Amino acid sequence: MALAVARSASKRLANARPNASRVQLSSIRYSSSSRGPSKAYTAITHPESPDFLPEHVLKEVSRAQHVLLGVYARPPLVLSRGEGCYVWDNQGRKYLDFTAGVAVNALGHADPELVQCMTEQAGKLSHSSNVFYNPWASELAELLIRVTQREGGLGFAPGSVSDSAEGLPNGVKVFFANSGTEANEGALKIARKVGKERWAAKHSRPWSDPECNKFRVACFEHSFHGRSLGSLSATNNVKYQAPFAPLIPGFDVGKVNDVEGLKDLVTEETCAVIVEPIQGEGGIFVVDHEWLRALRKRCDEVGAVLIYDEIQCGLYRTGKLWAHSSFPVDCHPDIITMAKPLANGFPIGAVMVRDELAECMTPGSHGTTFGGSPLACSLGQHVLARLSQPSFAKHISTVSSHLLTRLSPLQRWFPELISSEGIRGRGLMLGLPFTPDSIENKTGPSELVKMSRERGVLLLTAGSDAVRLVPSLTVQEKEVDFAVNVIESVLGEMQTRDR
Repeated sequence: MALAVARSASKRLANARPNASRVQLSSIRYSSSSRGPSKAYTAITHPESPDFLPEHVLKEVSRAQHVLLGVYARPPLVLSRGEGCYVWDNQGRKYLDFTAGVAVNALGHADPELVQCMTEQAGKLSHSSNVFYNPWASELAELLIRVTQREGGLGFAPGSVSDSAEGLPNGVKVFFANSGTEANEGALKIARKVGKERWAAKHSRPWSDPECNKFRVACFEHSFHGRSLGSLSATNNVKYQAPFAPLIPGFDVGKVNDVEGLKDLVTEETCAVIVEPIQGEGGIFVVDHEWLRALRKRCDEVGAVLIYDEIQCGLYRTGKLWAHSSFPVDCHPDIITMAKPLANGFPIGAVMVRDELAECMTPGSHGTTFGGSPLACSLGQHVLARLSQPSFAKHISTVSSHLLTRLSPLQRWFPELISSEGIRGRGLMLGLPFTPDSIENKTGPSELVKMSRERGVLLLTAGSDAVRLVPSLTVQEKEVDFAVNVIESVLGEMQTRDR
């Protein structure tokens, strides 16, 4: 019955609008002399109503719903292939992907060089376990450390060099996992072990003493650190946490950029503080580096380990290696966690930790079956070697500047919808915030995402009030123009309808 009603409604919608051809890349170029928003993409070209979906699409969606755990709210869109910044569904419809697999596909889809690297390594050795050494894990770890020393981060000022007598970089150790969640779990375990050893040294008692109380972890509102019980305990979102309560004890929640609150939040019992320099899932909120300096100072005062979760904002998403690379050293963390773009979609995560903390981790204190495999690390080395080229950073700077220019008039053109606070984020990690009234009237982020998808552009929400723009780092200006032209056209439709 519901399907019949939906199909009837879809037919009425189809009869009320002009025929629409499939969206192609916009030939409409932005000009600084433009006097208003684009209206070129008001018609639906990629319909999702059941009445417009072929039988093979409906059957595939039904099959997935029948056999897969229902933890995702997906549109009826079945992707079949990708190339560069584009994906195609199993109807052959083309979409501009401004999600990059949730900020993962830094080099885009089906990158030929990455495919060649994957094929060659898979033909040699894909998995060996951590019972044995493999050269690609060392290769990627060394590259991560060297690029961090060159560009700044984790206590290194840009241009730092600290090599051993053998010519290897000093000061940092790396642990490879399979995801961002696992990287954060590893970082939190390291911090707890460090905290117990620091307590033991201070009190001249064993860390196993029942009175050892240095195990608390400070985290922040709007954070997202993962969905395992440990990382979820640090993810301050009732929607994610409530069904699984009680969570792991010992987590305290503060507010970013609140200097006055640090003294009560970070205490002698705090072993770790975990924070995203740019909060991604929570809404694209940029953390002030002066606050990070105060946080670093407070961590030093009480002997707490400072962890920067750069899983989404790191690895050149902002145009720099790390979101904190350009910050003064006294704002830097003890540990960095990373994952998303490191192997361009092949599962890998990593923890980078300063040597003085790494000493506490001994054989058996942590481990993984799949982490650090030859295949994952060879792909990670390939991706990082390309992303760290100076020409790549220059490209990101140019394209992100163009994207900001295109987005800047939206609040003036659509004041009922777009918040006056301005665009959030840095580089190619941007958030378009909506007004409270638009969200209440259901003309907010989710509606823009849906209507843009129906016109051939894939977007994401961020938090409760923003649309997230995280395209592949290879995105070109012409693709930015198409995406923003669609956004402008949709916002115009939403604002007219809302009135």
